[in-house]
Amino acid sequence: MSKIRRSERLIDMTFYLLERPNTLISLSNFVERYDSAKSSISEDIGIIRRTFMMRGIGMLETLPGAGGGVLYTPGISKDESQKFLNDIKNEIAQIDRILPGGYLYLSDLLTNPEILKTIGRMIATQYADSSIDVVMTVATKGIPIAQSVANYLNLPFVIVRRDSKITEGSTISVNYASGSSDRIQKMELSKRSLKAGSNVLVVDDFMKGGGTIIGMKSLIEEFDANYIGATVFVENSTTSNNISENSITSMFKVNEIDPNKKSVSIDEGNFIENTNFNYFE
Repeated sequence: MSKIRRSERLIDMTFYLLERPNTLISLSNFVERYDSAKSSISEDIGIIRRTFMMRGIGMLETLPGAGGGVLYTPGISKDESQKFLNDIKNEIAQIDRILPGGYLYLSDLLTNPEILKTIGRMIATQYADSSIDVVMTVATKGIPIAQSVANYLNLPFVIVRRDSKITEGSTISVNYASGSSDRIQKMELSKRSLKAGSNVLVVDDFMKGGGTIIGMKSLIEEFDANYIGATVFVENSTTSNNISENSITSMFKVNEIDPNKKSVSIDEGNFIENTNFNYFE
């Protein structure tokens, strides 16, 4: 790219960094890209760093040494997270969301690009200082959340299925007890999807009894991988005691769904208390 004005360079550099989260980029890459002095690039990075922190966009680190460079870690502030939880809580509590079987209709929220991006940033913030190799979810409603989180963490995501797909090749399967129906069900994952020793973050849209999370945890163990934790969008208050409370984070917690009274009682989950926002503040 030919030499450009500083204002244009700052815009292009910001876009370049936002498109490459959690990727170490050498300063020489920017020097060559903009045909600019290293000192000028360092000044630009300082401006972008201050703006990112002030606007709650994330953290920009400069790592010294021959193998160093600049690293953008996406994040979100505690205040912005709290505002999101307050706004979405009122949306979820609408009585027309009640579905048979004690479920809530969430599809319109989880197909909204702005909501999905915020969910992804929030979960990426929670695990910003953790060593995660892959994001896992179960088909199908958890897929948009997994994709958003994986995008901000710049990691692959894998999809656990309840039935075989010929395109998946050979699979590993486990049986698990569904927490919502007390039935034994099966879930499986392609053998090529997960490497032994991988650190796995589980995400999902709705956790009613906790059986699905337990199933994914068992599946991770079958791959000789490591379950790091799980974050769900909405949790039912009847979550199984077989799951450690410290390993599960929820953004919202449903206390009661009463189809007869047409009422939904919902509180914030434990996301705020389980997230270290100091990493970005």
